[in-house]
Amino acid sequence: MLQLQAIREQKEEIIIALKKRNIDAAPLLNSVISFDEKRREAQTKLDNTLAESNKLSKEIGQLFKSGKAQEATALKERTVVLKEEVKVLQEELNTAADELQSLLYQIPNVPHASVPAGSTEDDNEEIFKEGDIPKLIDNALPHWELAKKYDIIDFELGVKIAGAGFPVYKGKGARLQRALISYFLDKNTAAGYTEIQVPHLVNEVSGYGTGQLPDKEGQMYHITADDLYLIPTAEVPVTNIFRDTIVNEKDFPICYTGYTPCFRREAGSYGAHVRGLNRLHQFDKVEIVRVEHPNNSFAALDGMVEHIKTILRELKLPYRILRLCGGDLGFTAALTFDFEVFSTAQDRWLEISSVSNFETYQANRLKLRFKDENGKSQFAHTLNGSSLALPRVLAGILENYQTEDGIKIPEVLIPYCGFDTID
Repeated sequence: MLQLQAIREQKEEIIIALKKRNIDAAPLLNSVISFDEKRREAQTKLDNTLAESNKLSKEIGQLFKSGKAQEATALKERTVVLKEEVKVLQEELNTAADELQSLLYQIPNVPHASVPAGSTEDDNEEIFKEGDIPKLIDNALPHWELAKKYDIIDFELGVKIAGAGFPVYKGKGARLQRALISYFLDKNTAAGYTEIQVPHLVNEVSGYGTGQLPDKEGQMYHITADDLYLIPTAEVPVTNIFRDTIVNEKDFPICYTGYTPCFRREAGSYGAHVRGLNRLHQFDKVEIVRVEHPNNSFAALDGMVEHIKTILRELKLPYRILRLCGGDLGFTAALTFDFEVFSTAQDRWLEISSVSNFETYQANRLKLRFKDENGKSQFAHTLNGSSLALPRVLAGILENYQTEDGIKIPEVLIPYCGFDTID
């Protein structure tokens, strides 16, 4: 959430910056400033009325002590009027504050200066590419056919149990899935991230804290009876650990990693580009989350990118990195890098990770602060990234490592899964 002071003082700069998102933010920012003025006016009137009421209460007490009951009674009539005025003013203040908060939730984060302009994913900027695209056998298959051939993932059984987008992993498929989770967590903890296990459901406040609500409300599974949400990513519960918290400056950087299943209602279209593991309603992901000093957050973002590079190098998967354009940038992010692995059997790039810096946007919603060396309270910066999302990594391994004799396992994963071939 953008800070009110920034909106008041930098309105024109923010309007220009949000044009990268193809948004005309002027009407919304003007409404924010208008409701903020109403809120301030209501607060001033309320403060003055309360001050007058308190002053009269003291005078009434003194008059009674002095035996001037008649004068005291006359003043008490004025306090009754003031109490009614306080009630009305408090309602006005609450209404203005609620309207203001609702407007602030509608404003996305301001893109970083390095974010390219653009409307769709076609306008994203490729900044890095590494790895050789393998030459596959003549009868190479896409992963959903390989899964059926080797009986390692059953998509039809998932439909029977839950519906489309809920695969069942079997045998070596399940073991490979578990091996990837353990490998990712080991890589992250070796890099200084503390492993953490968090709830897979969150309350509404947590959803608002990281920005999934209200912007992405339609994408989250909502358990209405308990007013809880299934998490779309571990980012939500892990980052909310720091809601309403003042962290110590000396504790930066704060680094967590965690594995969770993720649940997303996003509707899938038809076609090969969403078949198999390409788009799911439930999938596994290992996440990395950082809370950083504002002066170090972009260096930390670069470090997260380099960390994910090392994982993909060890898996020996061809990949590229994109800097997302304004039109494809997530609602809460200031800067995002997407990692994509090349699926040779599908002849297309598959997104496997997004690494983002939210600057103070989430911290403002969360009220996540730290005190600087002068004792001044400031908002921290939050960052997160997939390290990694499993479905498309698994799809890339199955497709790029297939041979006439079966599917080879990346060397780095063999100690984790206990076999070197799926056949």
